[in-house]
Amino acid sequence: MRLRIVKIVSAVIAFALVFLGLQRLLEPKYATQSLEGNLIREYYSSAMAHDVVFLGDCEVYANFSPITLWEEFGITSFIRGGAQQLIWHSYYLMQDTLRYETPRVVVFNVLAMQYGEPQAEAYNRLNLDGMRNSPSKFRAIAASRTDDEDWLSYVFPLFRYKERWRELSEDDFRYFFRNPRVSINGFMVRSDIMPVDFLPDPLRRADYSFGDKAWDYLERMVSLAKANDIELVLVKAPALYPHWYDEWDAQIAAYAEEHGLLYVNLLEHTDEIGLDFSTDTFNAGLHLNVFGAEKTARFFGDIITGRVDLPDRRNEPETVATWNELSELYQSTIARQQKEIEENGNIQSLLVS
Repeated sequence: MRLRIVKIVSAVIAFALVFLGLQRLLEPKYATQSLEGNLIREYYSSAMAHDVVFLGDCEVYANFSPITLWEEFGITSFIRGGAQQLIWHSYYLMQDTLRYETPRVVVFNVLAMQYGEPQAEAYNRLNLDGMRNSPSKFRAIAASRTDDEDWLSYVFPLFRYKERWRELSEDDFRYFFRNPRVSINGFMVRSDIMPVDFLPDPLRRADYSFGDKAWDYLERMVSLAKANDIELVLVKAPALYPHWYDEWDAQIAAYAEEHGLLYVNLLEHTDEIGLDFSTDTFNAGLHLNVFGAEKTARFFGDIITGRVDLPDRRNEPETVATWNELSELYQSTIARQQKEIEENGNIQSLLVS
């Protein structure tokens, strides 16, 4: 009887190891395409002592430099951003963050309020596959999946990627044990320049109202912040496109005033920030490059330190040691990118040095 139990347990363990090994091999590694797919998981290997956490779409992971917030203000921060991160993604990532730490400030970028329903599996995958399994992830899957998506495939990605063996590359084996690093505390470093030379006219909309689901999750985010004594800050990053309508801005401003929240529309402060859209963007105004992100972080850091009593942690030896390493990695990544631009005319790899 005992021998039979041992055989059954051994078989179960062997099956689990083979299943997990195949799943790991077939999952995308996001090393050359859609690097944003690595952003969410990188949080779990960070120092887990962040006074400020950013949530939102590309307008946070491209437009705010955590290293500048550290060097200028002694603020420890992390950007839990993702490509087209919708507000329910952000809310459940906020829940997930609270499993590990309680930041003093959570900054939410409000561009996602324009979406009232799930959009596409591709963006769901970039925001959810990197989350560790937890009740927060399971709820995020339920809130995010489109009609033709299988809930279980987010828990066990092998069910989604089982046919991907035809696409396996060297990167799948190279990064089998650990995905490549693509950010510095959630910030994707881009030091190339593509100036703004044209902006399309904004499309007229029949209705500028935000959807009920978006408002519901903003209410949840406010409640979660209050329950954990967190200062929730709403921000609109200074990206020129997609267009941020005055009608949208008015709704957010009114909501922030009603709920006692700080709302900062950085598009109204581009001159004060010192942004030059001929040099401070890498894709014609959709996102800032590292030079623009540093300027934005300095300006925004002044605002939040004036609102919240954030500690300056530059006198804490262990924290300084951690952030000195991050700063060195940040500077070496910029230097490598600049060398590649000089030698080849473009950045050869966006992976972090």
